[in-house]
Amino acid sequence: MTDSRPGVTVREDGSRRVFLALLDDGTEAGGAYYRRRDGVVTFTHTEISPDLEGQGIGSALAAGALDQVRAAGERIVTLCPFVKAYVERHPEYQDLRA
Repeated sequence: MTDSRPGVTVREDGSRRVFLALLDDGTEAGGAYYRRRDGVVTFTHTEISPDLEGQGIGSALAAGALDQVRAAGERIVTLCPFVKAYVERHPEYQDLRA
């Protein structure tokens, strides 16, 4: 059995206030949009291209974005239902909550 899920890299685009999910071929598969203030990143909305949903890209995006927030020493607020549910399912990110 082979894993057909695409490889995902997460990169922040600060000018657009979004963490981007980029596929191995450079395709923008989606983004986790945010506001940042006083060391707190508020996730407001996450979207994945409809033709790529259900392939684990959203989860890879959430994990990558949260890891970058942690590395920057920041905290999070999860207004976005997807990121909120992801954090609730992954206790290793609970400590990031503001």
